[in-house]
Amino acid sequence: MLLLVGSFLVLMVVGVPVAISMAVASVLYLVFYNVAPDIIAAQRMIAGVESFPLLAVPFFILAGNLMNSAGVTGRIYSFAVALVGWMKGGLAQVNIIGSVIFSGMSGTALADAAGIGTIEIKAMKDHGYPVETAVGVTAASATLGPIFPPSLPFVIYGMMANVSIGALFMAGIVPGVVMTVLMMVTVAIFAYRRGWGSDTPFEMKRLLSASLEVVVVFSVPLLIFLLMSAGLPMNVAVGIALAALLAIDWYFDFSAVMALMTPVILIGGMTMGWFTPTEAAVAAVLWSLFLGLVRYRTMTLSTLSRATFDTIETTASVLFIVTAASIFAWLLTVSQAAQMLSGAILSITDNKWVFLILVNLLMLFVGCFLDTIAAITILVPILLPLVTQFDIDPVHFGLIMTLNLMIGLLHPPLGMVLFVLSRVAKLSVERTTMAILPWLVPLFIALILITFVPAITLWLPSEIGLIRR
Repeated sequence: MLLLVGSFLVLMVVGVPVAISMAVASVLYLVFYNVAPDIIAAQRMIAGVESFPLLAVPFFILAGNLMNSAGVTGRIYSFAVALVGWMKGGLAQVNIIGSVIFSGMSGTALADAAGIGTIEIKAMKDHGYPVETAVGVTAASATLGPIFPPSLPFVIYGMMANVSIGALFMAGIVPGVVMTVLMMVTVAIFAYRRGWGSDTPFEMKRLLSASLEVVVVFSVPLLIFLLMSAGLPMNVAVGIALAALLAIDWYFDFSAVMALMTPVILIGGMTMGWFTPTEAAVAAVLWSLFLGLVRYRTMTLSTLSRATFDTIETTASVLFIVTAASIFAWLLTVSQAAQMLSGAILSITDNKWVFLILVNLLMLFVGCFLDTIAAITILVPILLPLVTQFDIDPVHFGLIMTLNLMIGLLHPPLGMVLFVLSRVAKLSVERTTMAILPWLVPLFIALILITFVPAITLWLPSEIGLIRR
């Protein structure tokens, strides 16, 4: 075990990418200890990516890239400005609301930071906000991406823990709302203390227009429900509702109704059992193509090809990490590392709340050094037996793990959101890190609430029958 973990840590310290570090450490362990034939090791690596739920990964990534290419990101931003830009600290509030909406399309913190985050930082700087403030609130709001459905970390966790991905998606909604409220309260406090004013004049017409778009969006699932209650088949009800939506949207030329429909279609479809998370990912891609090619006509062959190649590159890196982490995690199990960690934790406590505190500290530390996908792939096989032993719901644990690892994305040495925003804002990594620190407070408050109040996570999936309590 010392060779496996030690070589991995040494390679990480000298700057070798995490996936290559895990792969090289695994090969060294296999060569020196000959714990399994080469064919078994190859089979374990292939098994790590040979999973139907993983098909959702490239489709969700592609949907996020297509949304950026089609200019939907700008429409979301304009809608958020109309909705909350008139508040004190308006563009900071816009930053949060925009991330909430975009998270229902991309499923990743990096897509949020690199997509709508680029627009938000520039707008805040142009309106006189310190660049550190723009970076801090953008970083904090980017963590909402993997909490609100859809979520790529939930897909990977669900595959590794054999947990319903649909239940994980539904479990993320209430925690996501809690995090959003905490961030907006934080912005209000900063606005009061630093004297921030509004960034757009209050116009009742703009506010009513934005509110009307929200009403139109939420009227679609209500109309489907009423039509089905009247005895119409599901397919007919959905067709009528979507046809009505298209007619209304084209007539009034709303700015963001069709973009806002993306999370409604995905979440509503999975809640009603119309499609699996993988099918939802395909639906997101088809809807993105419809918006870019038909509704807004902003997507060209060039932007489509660029989005496709970006997706291929990102998917390849994700699957390479999953493959390397699969063999690494298996060798950790073979080398008795999992049993040693379990024994160490059980020797400290037999109380599940103390266990959750220890696990939070462990994952916050790991999240600073490991990529999110790699951390989930490695830690789930090690920690899940203990989670079961302490009678902790695996869906609840999935939310705890994901939020911890999202906070890890904001820290050096390997926080990817940190590096993305450093590049976007043209700040040093050191200044970017200091800018983010105050905005970690609402995230840690949310983490404490989600950890110690399981009902926040489990109430919604329990109510709709996705899990039993």
